[in-house]
Amino acid sequence: MSTPGRGHVRDASLTRRLAEWAAGLRHDDLPTRIEQYAISQVMSHLAVVRASLGHPLGRKLVRAFGSPVAHDPARVAQVLAALSSCLYYEDSMYAGHVTHASVGVPLAFRRKQELDGRALLTAIVAANECAARVTAAAALGPLRGQGTSYTQLVGAVAGRMHGAGAPPGLWTGAWGLALAMPPWPLRRALIGSEAKVLSAAVPVRTALDACDAAVAGLRGPEDILEHPGGLLAKFSHVPSPEVVTAGFGTRWHTETLTFKMRPAGAYVDAAVDCAEELHARLSPEDVASIEEIVVFAPRLTIAMDEDGAAYIDRERSAIMALNVCVAYNVATALLTGSVGPLDLAEPATTEPRRWSLADRVRLEYDAALSREVVRATAPLGEALRQAGVRGTQWLADFMGDDAAVAAAAEGPPSSTFQEAGKTVGARLRVTLRDGRVLTASCERPRGSAGPATRDTHRTLAREKLMRSGASSGVVDALEGIASLDARELDELVSRALSEPLPTGGARPASQASYASDPLIGSGLPHGH
Repeated sequence: MSTPGRGHVRDASLTRRLAEWAAGLRHDDLPTRIEQYAISQVMSHLAVVRASLGHPLGRKLVRAFGSPVAHDPARVAQVLAALSSCLYYEDSMYAGHVTHASVGVPLAFRRKQELDGRALLTAIVAANECAARVTAAAALGPLRGQGTSYTQLVGAVAGRMHGAGAPPGLWTGAWGLALAMPPWPLRRALIGSEAKVLSAAVPVRTALDACDAAVAGLRGPEDILEHPGGLLAKFSHVPSPEVVTAGFGTRWHTETLTFKMRPAGAYVDAAVDCAEELHARLSPEDVASIEEIVVFAPRLTIAMDEDGAAYIDRERSAIMALNVCVAYNVATALLTGSVGPLDLAEPATTEPRRWSLADRVRLEYDAALSREVVRATAPLGEALRQAGVRGTQWLADFMGDDAAVAAAAEGPPSSTFQEAGKTVGARLRVTLRDGRVLTASCERPRGSAGPATRDTHRTLAREKLMRSGASSGVVDALEGIASLDARELDELVSRALSEPLPTGGARPASQASYASDPLIGSGLPHGH
């Protein structure tokens, strides 16, 4: 397959232009701030995997798919994707929950591809950028968040291909095959059952199979994104194909990262931050005497809560339904001061006090908060500005016909994401039986993309990883990941995944040796 140089023609397909840029990305091309984001992203991702390993659902996944420190990289990538998606604890960016593939696949293939720290970080950034760009191009559509299977298809191909040093022609071939039949998740299963854990694992495995097929000579269509019968036409109501190739080297989607500090839906986080603040001001007796809890929220939060409400069945609720339930998470934080992985398992989910308090929560729409949602970069503002007038009707259909909200979304697209933010706020009002009223507000949850996170993302990642039970030695060593050679990197990641868990769970056992990777030994360079 011929491989054009980086001076590609303007009318090349979107996947060709994306592949030529991403395949040519080297560590020296990464601004320091982007490398630092990627390091924090690795630390945070390992924390998510460790948290899931200590949860009953994570243990089921290991029984089903094997250990994350096994020796078959494709199988490891699959189980890592399942583990990182099962608690809604993963980081996100504008646009998409990219990390299941963009971090998980390079980690899984690190040994076989002999990646050193610099090569690992570069592969992660390349995969971030590819997956986020395609997801952003389809952001105004019927699927969002963990339901966007194509996010993982794009990211997994990019993560593996970059680590292997594959030429652009193999990237486009694999993308054409991987995106040929992208899964369309059913809400009943995604929210109302444990099937949600496959939402990332299935497309990751599909993408890796597509890589093998591309190496063997199978071809998919290069215009799989922009063709009238392609992905954007199917998965977006208002496609923005220009986003896929906009601002290479200037619009770094990686610096739009939001670091998840609790296993709950992203649109619940601000309300939980408020509840944590009020917990510190309330005695146990005060909490027992709460009469009413009102959560003032933007349309996104209310829509997400309503989406999950049909699947809430007290302790029998699926984890995803609990993740998006404002009442359950607010009640948990008011009672305990936080929301953590074990709040998504018995005995927490069977606690009568928690459900009794949740029954006293109601949501009220706040138009000002909705305006701030669309004013920010994520989750919708940048997509609406990119779409321009084409997005006006979509916004009205999704968030209501509010002229003020629509006006807040106006303006030109961003030329850079250095000032990117994600704003999904909330206000909380708690009324006690003695008549006292306590309030709290949160404009932007802790860890959300914005000024504070730009300054503190390493602190957040360290905190999250330490909370998962990782030793200070592992945490400190991960901060220096860019200086590690391939052997040191492999040993450190294995150690990070194998250290004892805070719940006393067993260490993941190593399994059979690596299967042969057709991308290695085929004459392709690897390890940059």
